[in-house]
Amino acid sequence: MSDDVEGTLPDRLARAITMAGPIPVSQYMAAANAHYYATRDPLGAGGDFVTAPEISQMFGELVGLWAADLWDRAGRPAVAWVELGPGRGTLSADALRAMAKAGLAPAVHFVETSPLLRGLQAERVPGATWHDSIDTLPDDVALIVVANEFFDALPIRQLVRRSDGWHERLVACQDTLFLPVVGKSVPDEVIPEPLRDAAAGAILEVSTAVVTTVRGLAGRLARQGGAMLAIDYGHEGPALGETLQAVRGHGFANPFETPGENDLTAHVDFTTVAAAAQAAGTTAWGPIEQAELLVKLGIDSRAATLARARPDLAERIAADRMRLVGEMGSLFKAMAVTAPGWPTPAGFGA
Repeated sequence: MSDDVEGTLPDRLARAITMAGPIPVSQYMAAANAHYYATRDPLGAGGDFVTAPEISQMFGELVGLWAADLWDRAGRPAVAWVELGPGRGTLSADALRAMAKAGLAPAVHFVETSPLLRGLQAERVPGATWHDSIDTLPDDVALIVVANEFFDALPIRQLVRRSDGWHERLVACQDTLFLPVVGKSVPDEVIPEPLRDAAAGAILEVSTAVVTTVRGLAGRLARQGGAMLAIDYGHEGPALGETLQAVRGHGFANPFETPGENDLTAHVDFTTVAAAAQAAGTTAWGPIEQAELLVKLGIDSRAATLARARPDLAERIAADRMRLVGEMGSLFKAMAVTAPGWPTPAGFGA
């Protein structure tokens, strides 16, 4: 039903909390982001944030060449290109153009639930096939999977340490104001052993959604062949600290205000991603900084080539390169996952 019938998302969440009690942070985040991405194009100057593919074509092109090189060294098997949360389709459009020059022209599959974003993706990548989840991806060919700023938007649980142990963090509602509260205790077994005796007030974030998705994809890679490249902001864990944040209008907002109108994200624990991938029988590489990956893949030579072709844009190209490998290049990390028998992915070797 539409908001006109059911009320706005904050209204619906407020009613649900009033009737059934506070909800886990993961449930709140999932509902807020589902509404957010279904109702707008969040990218660009007129949106809330800008991703690397929107900064420069160099990003998508280098990812495409990374995939083509890996495919070539794997023996050129039949493959499908998969992007998770493709935004406007910009990364895939640039990557496919670069792959084609290297002889790779795979079928394209997007995992995307937003009708609005699917429309934008169709303009840039005609002929793509869309999926609501990874469950319906092809099972008869190897997969090259790219997840750029995808895992950070998946829902997280927050666990908070009190004097009497660890508790689930919940979201309550009081007079239409959403706020985090401490819920029921959780067994120590769900807390990594080095963190169990943390100081009171410490927060641990975990994401069942990330683990489930990575295991599902890695299981497919183990059976079908292929690789995944995940690029996101995050850390190597386990680590304490709250990273849940909201972005709106290219600035930070309160994640507990106006749910569904802000982009909610949290840092990715790449140690957990690697463990989930390895448990499914694949090999995890990294994480390394985005800057290191792009430099190893040849962003400097690509920027020089573009500048020679368009001298009038040389300053902009140099600025875009610096943005990708500067502060953004250290904040964002890259991890690759490869199927058994597949070669070491470019950028991740010695």
